[in-house]
Amino acid sequence: MDLRYVVGCAGTGSCPLVEFKPVDYTSGLGQGVTARFRLHEGQRVVFILRTTPEGATESMKQDSEVSLFRSRYDPPLNMKMVENLLEDTLLYWLTWIRSCSYSGRWLENVERSALILKLMTYEPTGAVVAAVTFSLPEAIGDHGRNWDYRFTWVRDSAFTMYALMRLGLNHEARQYMSFVGRICRSKNPDGGLQIMYTLRGGRDMPELILPHLEGYRGCAPVRIGNGAADHLQLDIYGELMDAVYLYNKFSNPLSYDEWVDIRALVDYVCDNYDQPDMGIWEVRGRKQNFTYSKIQCWVALDRGIRLVEKRDFPCRTLDRWRQTRDHIYEEVMERAWNPRLEFFGQSYENLDTLDAAVLAMPLVIFLDGTDPRMIKTMRRIMLPPHKGGLTVNNLVFRYNVVETDDGLSGEEGTFSLCTFWLAEALSRASRIDITFLYKAQVIIDEMIMYGNHVGLFSEEIDKAGKHLGNFPQAFTHIALISAAFNVDRALKQKKPQQPGL
Repeated sequence: MDLRYVVGCAGTGSCPLVEFKPVDYTSGLGQGVTARFRLHEGQRVVFILRTTPEGATESMKQDSEVSLFRSRYDPPLNMKMVENLLEDTLLYWLTWIRSCSYSGRWLENVERSALILKLMTYEPTGAVVAAVTFSLPEAIGDHGRNWDYRFTWVRDSAFTMYALMRLGLNHEARQYMSFVGRICRSKNPDGGLQIMYTLRGGRDMPELILPHLEGYRGCAPVRIGNGAADHLQLDIYGELMDAVYLYNKFSNPLSYDEWVDIRALVDYVCDNYDQPDMGIWEVRGRKQNFTYSKIQCWVALDRGIRLVEKRDFPCRTLDRWRQTRDHIYEEVMERAWNPRLEFFGQSYENLDTLDAAVLAMPLVIFLDGTDPRMIKTMRRIMLPPHKGGLTVNNLVFRYNVVETDDGLSGEEGTFSLCTFWLAEALSRASRIDITFLYKAQVIIDEMIMYGNHVGLFSEEIDKAGKHLGNFPQAFTHIALISAAFNVDRALKQKKPQQPGL
């Protein structure tokens, strides 16, 4: 890395004096640098931390050819250049966000979330990073709930593309499809996908602990890399296929080569849907038949079938797809439903445990939002934990950590994604009870107040309203966009009753 500074002088011609001093930290943190200086009215200092341009070190030589290289790719830094870069940056982002087609409620928050998702998209490959930080804890203490999210999950990227396409921002969707093509050409030996990749499409990210770092607020261990990379998480195929289906519908028609890649993934789901996995929450405990994973396997087959029907793509195994899709549906309704407690359980093995992930059922059109089973499940989730629910102050836990074998100890905060999912699910149930829609609006209004001063959210929120987990979290901003879009649409469709009716 290269650290520089440029100064802006006052009108009197006086300039600030800045001097870097290297520092060697004895705690094992390595080398650092400090600077102390005084600024007077009209003076400015701009610090520039950058990756050293390739070949820039050679530009110090007096060779004319190297000097030409510097002037073209590594120009001398000065205040005028910095001001121009800032103006160009502002113009780029203002131009980009003007392409957003959304004009409903919570516009500022939706646009802010879209900007964050764009910033979290790696331009060369189209991959979306889950968060830009690592090992910020999901619980204060030594519970070990600290993870490295500086990678691209198939799930998160697919959800991001869905959110941006909903806002009319389709360029990123085309980039993402290029990324999908690359990972489809490097499948696992069994024909499946890895659940996460590096931003450049790499597959190796060994999980390591850095013992010389104490962690945020003493919350050790500090991890880099992610040991969940080799997990089996079958839900990723549904999320990916849903994004591909919407891409074909709202952005660009799928090419034949893209279809061949996608078709192979749907065949993989047919072969493996009945396997227990680690689920959307990437538990570090035992594999289970998670309800959410089965739902998303159904989504993968359903969207594949729809693509065949709408585009007449060739598919010799279409009958098998239909039979498997219908089998999964009936299996979920029979094996995931708890008839005694009247809600959908977390897994076939844990029917007595609630999991907020099942709120996605109406969001992916697995069940209608007004289905009696869905209504009963939502009502149960909206109860406080001491009454068997998952909701506190309109904030939703993803599951009860006491009842769930996630392989870790300690508590965690409410999960912001699940809070927005509840709001969206309520809006889809409002056709039979309009109070659900008003409740959804209140949940979004209150949830937005938990954002920081520039509208950013982490993964979780603790009892005191503080952020927990890595930050900013793509998952949360994706769910905010989707909930705002659908709740706003439902509010606009609601017709006021006529007097006397």
